[in-house]
Amino acid sequence: MSRVPGVFRVKPLALILADAGRGDVHLRRALGWFNLTLLGIGAIVGAGIFATIGTAAAGDVHRPGAGPALVLSFVLTAIACAFTALCYAELAAMVPVSGSAYTYAYATLGELTGWIIGWDLIIEYAVGNVAVAISWGNYFRTLVSGFGITIPAWLATDYRTAYQTGVLDAAPHVLGVPICFNLLAVLIVAAITALLVLGIRESARFNAGMVGLKLVVLAFFVGIGLFYVKAENFVPFAPNGWHGISAGAAIVFFAFIGFDAVSTVAEETRDPQRDLPKGILASLAVCTVVYVVVAAVFIGLISYTDLRATLATEQAEPLTLALAHASPDLGWAVAIVAFGSVAAHTAVLLVFQLGQPRIFYAMSRDGLLPPAFGRVHPRFRTPHVATILTGVFVAVFAAFASIDEMVDLTNIGTLFAFILVAAGVIVLRVREPGRPRPFRAPLGLTFPILGMLSSAYLIWYLPPTSWLRFAGWLNLGFAVYAIHGAVHSRLTGRIVSAPAAAAPPDDGSAAGTAAPDDRSADERLARARHDVAHDRHTARVGLALAVLGTLMLAGARALDLWLEARQGKGTGLFAAASWTAPHFFLQAPVAINALVLCPVVARRAWSSGDPPTATGVAAVGLMLLAYLFACLSTWLA
Repeated sequence: MSRVPGVFRVKPLALILADAGRGDVHLRRALGWFNLTLLGIGAIVGAGIFATIGTAAAGDVHRPGAGPALVLSFVLTAIACAFTALCYAELAAMVPVSGSAYTYAYATLGELTGWIIGWDLIIEYAVGNVAVAISWGNYFRTLVSGFGITIPAWLATDYRTAYQTGVLDAAPHVLGVPICFNLLAVLIVAAITALLVLGIRESARFNAGMVGLKLVVLAFFVGIGLFYVKAENFVPFAPNGWHGISAGAAIVFFAFIGFDAVSTVAEETRDPQRDLPKGILASLAVCTVVYVVVAAVFIGLISYTDLRATLATEQAEPLTLALAHASPDLGWAVAIVAFGSVAAHTAVLLVFQLGQPRIFYAMSRDGLLPPAFGRVHPRFRTPHVATILTGVFVAVFAAFASIDEMVDLTNIGTLFAFILVAAGVIVLRVREPGRPRPFRAPLGLTFPILGMLSSAYLIWYLPPTSWLRFAGWLNLGFAVYAIHGAVHSRLTGRIVSAPAAAAPPDDGSAAGTAAPDDRSADERLARARHDVAHDRHTARVGLALAVLGTLMLAGARALDLWLEARQGKGTGLFAAASWTAPHFFLQAPVAINALVLCPVVARRAWSSGDPPTATGVAAVGLMLLAYLFACLSTWLA
């Protein structure tokens, strides 16, 4: 019987590079280091600086604000990102293919870890773009209002915010149901998706124009704001001490997300080993300087006390808020900054929508996602199917989601990816010290270790609820991998790991199994035994992931309840009501495990041996426990 490969088997770098060259249609190589730098700036400068610095300075109900020390929050986050950027630069030069952190993790930490990172990157790119699209809609509505155009609130607000602010009362009703969604966010996502399908060169040119425009507008904000800066607004400098500075750094981290997006276009770069490190590090350096200067002027325009007194919706447009507060005569300047924000958000949408399909493209090429995600348009030479599916996903969620949930979920997902990228550098340094490295992070393992520690530090200052959301998202990813990826993987899947007589052709198609009448009885028996062994293996993997996911959910919820208890909130860690209270990100993943993953595990376990098998019984037991939890939650609610 053939041995079934384990889920932590790594994909050799030579095989990764060979797979990138397979096929007749490839992505078009049209980008140089300057294009990459502009793509990085286009991804970084956007919703973060235009939307999150108000909350970072003022704080919210979950965390204190940094106050005027916001500039230190930016410096702290920039240092943490610099450590990780050096790791990205080293890996991007060694593995110049699409996939970014997913590919790096696959080559260093194994298939399952690579899948986790690939699934995690959906949070950074697709879910992050949901937040950007929502913020774009807010600024666009502000911009057109200056020209006397009023867009109804029910066409520019998510359902939950509309319910809290009374917008639902003014919304039209159909059969008694209020109609409320963010049409502006949907339209901009649709337009960006169409542009990205047309080609990488056209997208890069459009991005270059947006980058130049938003840098000019930020320079305009600084130039105008300097005339109204007041020294007294910087006192007290750090009203909430180091805790406020660290919490602010965790929030403004969203403003730095994007430099890693440069690595997703490796297969569209003319000289990726030389230009990728330049693009990653240059874009981060430029944006750090811009952020610190803009933050200093912003703080000088409005005091911490006045900022705390503003509404959360006003803090979501901090630059225009600061100008309006500085002088009532700056209405014209507010309109210009709003226009620049629209351009900035457009560039971020473009780059993130550019990055996500290329990660899907790489995962599909490895068999972890269906083949449709890896299709390349014969004329435009772009991953058009993955691009359109990403656009649909972002548009649907942007129509109904709120921005605060999206930002926190994006931050924790990205920071987790940063930790594993830094770990990948360490693993490759130890495992393959002699492999050529066109770029090498200096000082040995110092920067990778600091990158891991600094990212973990920022995660600690995120709201505990974001940890539960992240655990819920990973549970969904575990289910997808166990059901599809573990079976169809080109490295460890059923067809690829089959006996040689039944192995697929070199093109990786699943049609490589010989017809039964073309094989001997021994070959058919060997294949049947292999299929049974593989089903048994994937059943065990699925059960392990179901248990791990459930433990992650319980741990994240327990930590959330413990922190609430320390603050004198909630009913306590050991109260039944704390666990059975309605909570989507706790109960939905449990339901997925019970209704989807556990039945598949049980079926595979029993099909691979005489029932009852230990794996099948355990899967049914876990499924019944999940059902019991769901019933108790419903009954006690």
